[in-house]
Amino acid sequence: MRRRSVLSAAGAALAILAFGGTASGQEVVKIGLILPMTGPFASTGRQIEAAAKLYMRQNGDTVAGKTIQLIVKDDTGVADITKRLAQELIVNEKVGVIAGFGLTPLALASAPLATQAKVPAVVMAAATATITEASPYIVRTSFTLPQATVPMANWASENGIKKVVTLVSDYGPGIDAEKAFTGAFSAKGGQVENLRVPLANPDFSPFLQKVADAKPDALFVFVPSGVGAQFMKQFVERGLDKSGIKLIGPGDVTDDDILNGMGDVALGAITTQHYSAAHDSPENKAFVEAFKKANNGMRPNFMAVGGYDGMHLIYEGLKKSNGAGGEALVNAMKGLSWTSPRGPVSIDPQTRDIVQNIYVRRVERVNGELYNVEFATIPNVKDPVKAAKSN
Repeated sequence: MRRRSVLSAAGAALAILAFGGTASGQEVVKIGLILPMTGPFASTGRQIEAAAKLYMRQNGDTVAGKTIQLIVKDDTGVADITKRLAQELIVNEKVGVIAGFGLTPLALASAPLATQAKVPAVVMAAATATITEASPYIVRTSFTLPQATVPMANWASENGIKKVVTLVSDYGPGIDAEKAFTGAFSAKGGQVENLRVPLANPDFSPFLQKVADAKPDALFVFVPSGVGAQFMKQFVERGLDKSGIKLIGPGDVTDDDILNGMGDVALGAITTQHYSAAHDSPENKAFVEAFKKANNGMRPNFMAVGGYDGMHLIYEGLKKSNGAGGEALVNAMKGLSWTSPRGPVSIDPQTRDIVQNIYVRRVERVNGELYNVEFATIPNVKDPVKAAKSN
């Protein structure tokens, strides 16, 4: 009993510290943005930080009578560091929100701390379906891999593709993508062979040789944002670009941030995703122009829009809760809807996951640059994993 009371006292202390504790402390709401700013996933951190800062420049730093302060921390993509930074931000910096989380293991590492301290955690990148189930304080503005992948399976089966090899990074989102694609494609009579590549220091060559030997109609690929260029280089080295095998997958592999550098090999790749820098809407045109202007011409990708919308969610939640934090802020976020640069979005009040359009896109050359050009829309897609659980 004594141990339990000590733990609960520690939890209460974390909760008090999290949103200021004193009247003066409550005049500032600190947002702890934990991102991989260095290491192999640095592009994710760079995009989200840039988008968050752009949102604050455009919308000011005062919400519901409180000043917003952004504190950016680099976890280098290592879960133990994420956990330590989250704890330091909650206890020492007294943040009201933690946010960012470039990869699934990073989001999961901080989930127990969010629960204990009653601090909302806004996931702007990580995409394993189950993340929001790890804490009632997690709300997501990115996407889930099944959300992007099931539409790809449906498109493939409807467009004459009968045999597919899947090649995914061997961690949560990759396994999610593999299962979602295989389940949906097999249900429509398709044939699938699965391959998994190590997340750290991947060498795609031996796996691509297996793909060449299998001679599928299409290769379905999931790799984390930023790794697509390395994959494409080895795809060409193995001659698969000339093999007639279609390249399909969720949009991570043709990430807007690195797409131009891939060259013509990427032309014709078909992907499904919730955002493209080429999305044709006034909101997106304004977002892309402002983002490029603020970041030396850098093109925003789907990580950037997750960060931008994550800040919007925090701002609107604070307005709705009249500046309250903790559970009141999470409850205020549930059910919010708005028009994002990606299109219409909302937060599912049951799952705290984002509901959004998924677009089918083809890599094309537009005004001398490569873009993911959308040619079909699947509206208001919920995470299919949680939707299946609720049925």
